[in-house]
Amino acid sequence: MQIETLYKLFLASTGVTTDTRNIGKGNIFFALKGDKFNANEFAEEALNKGAGYVVVDELGNEDWKNKFGVRMILVDDVLKTLQQLAGYHRIQLKCPVIAITGSNGKTTTKELVAAVLSKKYKTYATKGNLNNHIGIPLTLLSIKSDVEFAVIEMGANHQGEIASYCEYVKPYYGLITNVGNAHLEGFGGFEGVVKGKTELYRDIAKRNGKVFVNSENEILVSSWQSAVDNNTPSVTYGKSTSAFCKGEVGDSKEFLSVIVDGFSIPTNLVGVYNFENVMSAVCIGKYFDVEISQIKEAIENYLPTNNRSQKITLGTNTIILDAYNANPSSMIEALKNFEKVEAINKVAILGQMMELGQYSVTEHEKIYAAVSNPDWKEVKRVFVGHGFEFLKGNTNVLWFEKTDEVKAWFKQQQFENSYILIKGSRKNELEKILK
Repeated sequence: MQIETLYKLFLASTGVTTDTRNIGKGNIFFALKGDKFNANEFAEEALNKGAGYVVVDELGNEDWKNKFGVRMILVDDVLKTLQQLAGYHRIQLKCPVIAITGSNGKTTTKELVAAVLSKKYKTYATKGNLNNHIGIPLTLLSIKSDVEFAVIEMGANHQGEIASYCEYVKPYYGLITNVGNAHLEGFGGFEGVVKGKTELYRDIAKRNGKVFVNSENEILVSSWQSAVDNNTPSVTYGKSTSAFCKGEVGDSKEFLSVIVDGFSIPTNLVGVYNFENVMSAVCIGKYFDVEISQIKEAIENYLPTNNRSQKITLGTNTIILDAYNANPSSMIEALKNFEKVEAINKVAILGQMMELGQYSVTEHEKIYAAVSNPDWKEVKRVFVGHGFEFLKGNTNVLWFEKTDEVKAWFKQQQFENSYILIKGSRKNELEKILK
């Protein structure tokens, strides 16, 4: 079936889905395959649940075609078809698209940017963390024709991935939050991370677009300069007096505050490391003529969710739950912030970091070294997972193989007036400690 024909069916449908648990009447169900599942097997179920059409690349039963007729659409590759449909839809959209990627802070930045732009424009942004080869096309296909701005988050763990997304997202504006030691295994080291993330710059340069860049980040500044051959300037933000959007850290204690254009903007974000995330949203708002008072309102009302730098009060204890993701760069920044906190009792529960490959041992040893200086002497340090297994038997710290073991230990403690950091990769599910 031609994409144009499928697109007409899409416009007449009630939307697309890839999950039979969420089938809505009149949906188009895309039967995706993965390492451990094959949704072609559920095509008949999807139709029986009310899907208008199903897109498959395998016929589980030869009778299906006769039974369901035109409602069963057979293609060569369901995933590629989904992406092609999203790309075709993107071409029809009139709204500008801002793509956001980076090693740390992508989702928080995306949420802040969307909140700011929403003060003036009808804005649609990636829901949750749907930032991969499936989530991005689903996001594009969710954008209605009356949307005035789209903010698309792009995650990546290997080179070529961002470039592949750009083929159908076609962003005119872009932002890379930072580049750090994340997904080192897939990218092949730090230089690979830089090359992979800056694929966004090279794509935007080809379409003569604009990027928003932290003026103090020399790697990103030079990467953009290398990507363009026409001296197209970036739109800069940061502490530099030469930046388009200049700001500084305000009187920040527990929560970050920033000062821009004489306005003090309090946030609900823990950690000065969120300064760049906030400033990028302020910069984008200013560039697109959102009033500074509206920018301030949007940012100060933003509440982090989904285990990202969430402050939780438990009795007399304060808990910073940052268990959505972790890599060496974000872990170090979280520890620097935790080190500055003044509290009677401090506890750091740190989970292992994933996708580090040959760098895993070295990077986990660096984290332990970072919490082994005299300033950490009075801090109770707890480590979770095989990445920290070298600490087994170390009498200065506690090491647990699994999160359930930490949860059992945590329940037995009598913490009072304590400040507790819980930080680790998604696979650790450290939020279970509090349940």
